[in-house]
Amino acid sequence: MRAVRRFTVRAQLPRPLAALSTLATNLRWTWHPPTQDLFAEVDPQAWARVKGDPLRLLGEVSVERWNVLAEDDDFLARVAAAEDDLARYCDDDRWYQRRAGEIEGLPAGIGYFSMEFGVTEALPNYSGGLGVLAGDHLKAASDLGLPLVAVGLLYRAGYFGQALSRDGWQLEHYPVIDPRGLPLDLVTDPSGAPILVHVGMPRGRVLRAKIWRAQVGRIPLLLLDSDVEGNDPDLRGITDRLYGGDQDHRIKQEILAGVGGVRAVRAYCGLVGTTQPEVFHTNEGHAGFLGLERVRELVAGDGLDFDQALASVRAGTVFTTHTPVPAGIDRFPVDLVRHYFGDGHEQDLLPGVPTHRVLALGAEDNANMFNMANMGLRLAQRANGVSALHGEVSRKMFRGLWPGFDSAEVPITSVTNGVHGPTWSSREMIDLLGDPEQGVEHGEGAHGFEPVSDARLWELRSTLRGRLVDEVRRRVRAAWIERGAAELELDWTDSVFDPEILTIGFARRVPTYKRLTLMLRDQDRLRKLLLDPKRPVQLVVAGKSHPADDGGKALIQQIVRFADEADVRHRIVFLPDYDMSMARYLYWGCDVWLNNPLRPLEACGTSGMKSALNGGLNLSIRDGWWDEFYDGRNGWAIPTADGVTDPVRRDDLESQALYGLLESGVTPLFYERGTDGVPQRWMSMVRHTLAGLGSKVQASRMVREYVESCYLPAARAASAMRADGYQGARELAGYRARLQAAWPHIRIVDSTLTADGEPAPSLGTPATVRARVELGGLDPAEVDVQAVVGRADEAGELSDVVTRSMDHLGGVDYRAEVPLPHAGPSGYTVRVLPRHRLLSTPAEFGRVVLAD
Repeated sequence: MRAVRRFTVRAQLPRPLAALSTLATNLRWTWHPPTQDLFAEVDPQAWARVKGDPLRLLGEVSVERWNVLAEDDDFLARVAAAEDDLARYCDDDRWYQRRAGEIEGLPAGIGYFSMEFGVTEALPNYSGGLGVLAGDHLKAASDLGLPLVAVGLLYRAGYFGQALSRDGWQLEHYPVIDPRGLPLDLVTDPSGAPILVHVGMPRGRVLRAKIWRAQVGRIPLLLLDSDVEGNDPDLRGITDRLYGGDQDHRIKQEILAGVGGVRAVRAYCGLVGTTQPEVFHTNEGHAGFLGLERVRELVAGDGLDFDQALASVRAGTVFTTHTPVPAGIDRFPVDLVRHYFGDGHEQDLLPGVPTHRVLALGAEDNANMFNMANMGLRLAQRANGVSALHGEVSRKMFRGLWPGFDSAEVPITSVTNGVHGPTWSSREMIDLLGDPEQGVEHGEGAHGFEPVSDARLWELRSTLRGRLVDEVRRRVRAAWIERGAAELELDWTDSVFDPEILTIGFARRVPTYKRLTLMLRDQDRLRKLLLDPKRPVQLVVAGKSHPADDGGKALIQQIVRFADEADVRHRIVFLPDYDMSMARYLYWGCDVWLNNPLRPLEACGTSGMKSALNGGLNLSIRDGWWDEFYDGRNGWAIPTADGVTDPVRRDDLESQALYGLLESGVTPLFYERGTDGVPQRWMSMVRHTLAGLGSKVQASRMVREYVESCYLPAARAASAMRADGYQGARELAGYRARLQAAWPHIRIVDSTLTADGEPAPSLGTPATVRARVELGGLDPAEVDVQAVVGRADEAGELSDVVTRSMDHLGGVDYRAEVPLPHAGPSGYTVRVLPRHRLLSTPAEFGRVVLAD
């Protein structure tokens, strides 16, 4: 008999145990072992069945067991202690509050918008690295005490569950999720009625969305849900699944996330009486429409015109890009954007915001496409990539938005991603190194384990490897049964993997650039590594391909077919349905974490960080975070064939380099044992990794950097814009208008450079640069006339430059002294840049005049 409709009934706990409901719905339990232990004590067997999900546990335990616990004074005391501990955690001053007492201008509220959040597998609202990074951002923000509210969408079918066909092809399934069975609370008004967000749609329709709240420690995470009675069927299904549907479906999701997200924040903060955000952080371009809604608010509510509102919104916005390739950017046909943001009575989405201004924000080289990343950059005064290398790549990739500037001057900085140590460190590693929360405020690394012997540390690593082997065997058997195998033909799965063998992990999303199958370039050589009688290797692989990416699915199939071969299937496995629960076993148990993207296409990549926190060593292409944190002693860098344009040849060269490192570097070191059976040189690298990377890879370090380099200056800039009735915004918008009118008429009439010893001056000789500059009616104080001196190549291109602002001598005359900085071929130029106290950088407007 089949149910007409599925629904979830929450458990009714005895009054003395009511605090367990609070502890189960505040997701701090996901990184707080004492709370996990408390729930495990309720019913150890049920705890194992629900895979460590406290909310599910509450519904699994019998009434009789609850009644027994309600009379158990010792258990009640532990519940009360856990409740008090959570209250202190949420209420006490932490790093941010103490920092606010030391410096002026920290924002009293921060909005953080992301299309996905990977907080826990118990809340399946993520697809991969972007979502898990967002979840770790919230956890670290909570630990540090940031006044942050997060916003996203609630997907009724999550991302997708992955299975394999008999021939190794990825199959997707979408389980229907009931929000009432998740650690969520519906946001309601005092009467108990759900608070609804309304967003205008074309043809006079209205999109309504409920707001669900997940509590992540101190941080509320608001998730919008369009499955609301009264919505038309197509609107009701907007939040059906993550990254699904056609472009029309996607743009509606992104409108709801951005425009609806701001409205949800306004409603929630007003309801609970917290400060509205002063700074808005857009995590990738998906929720970029939030800036347009904030422009609308200022136009409608504060009487600003579009340009004044734009200046104010930009000042308080931070934009983070996560993609190093144009193909990774969301782009929509201009006609589709015009359909939703068009002028006239047919649209009620953003009344008062001109359509042509909306379209200009997303303009790109292709006039028929609207670029969400371009809009994100144009709506934010501060932008960053997610590693030092990715910042460099982003400056080159988006250089076209700042014509005339060198890529180094493009105003995109970097904040390297981090991972939440308490979430991703094994319990044993926490016990050995101490509670990661204790050092979270100061960015302390793992330095408390020096007295621990190599033998003890090796024993711990072996224990974690053994636990991974048990999990691999369980999952391999389950996967083969799901593929149609009979129990009787699966005896071999009992001997899959060996707890004594060097174990390498490779798990991530499966786009082409991550090169899942690089390890298969020479299958005979790989086979020899796996089956070496003295120094064998075992390899665990996992990852999902986007449902529409048949190329990625084909890569998975190649791996699966190789791993199915009878002679190697005990040494290499592909585990389907990669998620956070599987990832923990891999990060804990793998000795080596493999990453071989096509450099420089990995923006950051954080999986290797999680492995490092558990004593794993990285074997990686120098891309993303590894490019800046690799030091020669914390793992291995796979050489790259930079400059080789033939992709086949490049893959061949880099795969051979990978095999060579495994054969001559990694495996000999692992199997080189002392008389006590411990690989001492290997353990030296493990110690160095734990000590050296322990603080660098922490999300707490990342969030502190965001506070100090992004949120604080953004809050100060936003405050300057709002002061005296938005006088700052009006002033900057007026300056921009004058600049726009005058800029075509600015000319550098002529310039000269003279230096002692001409025509062959000496290094460091003071050079005098003179120029005559016509400013097109601008005041000299409104521009910065600069002399630029540096190396000059044969084409006259300057590099390694030194710049000096030139003194205005009156009229059109300017002069500056610049010490000649380089020997050899050199050159100079003169340029004119905007100058205003409210600009974050002279390049902000993308305007520069260069001498001919």
